[in-house]
Amino acid sequence: MIAYKFLASGSIGPFTRFRWEADTWVDATAVDPCRVGIHACRAVDLPLWLDEELWEIELGGQIVAGERKIVATRGRLTKRIERWTPTLSREFGRFCARRTRERVGFLPNLSGFVADVDRFVAQNRMAIAGLAAARAAELRDGAAAYEAERRAQASWLAKQLGLRQPIT
Repeated sequence: MIAYKFLASGSIGPFTRFRWEADTWVDATAVDPCRVGIHACRAVDLPLWLDEELWEIELGGQIVAGERKIVATRGRLTKRIERWTPTLSREFGRFCARRTRERVGFLPNLSGFVADVDRFVAQNRMAIAGLAAARAAELRDGAAAYEAERRAQASWLAKQLGLRQPIT
């Protein structure tokens, strides 16, 4: 199964600090989301896991698809997605800010989210900017709007990155 994996600079796992090497299989003893296993995501999950590097990863062995991630007993990085750059990351932040401004900028009780998203973008905290944009959508229009905003973010990312995986 092909999925995606965000890593810190130098191909370092952001939570485990494990240093990945391309085309080298890594094995885990079990699959237990958030505890044990090779963690990755689908294109629809990309906005939740943003980091400095984006890789395509091949997963094998036992695979469990969770609500916001995929976990497997085996994985190997197959190629770095070079289109994911600091410039594209900032463009994503501006995309989130623009959508938030259009959705809630005129509502006094939610307009603070516009400033929040702008601040997160200025701080280069794009994953939090995306979360704030989705939360503003949810507070205005309900839980389905949160999911719709996350899908819109994922669709934007997939298009900009040239990914073929559908956003469902």
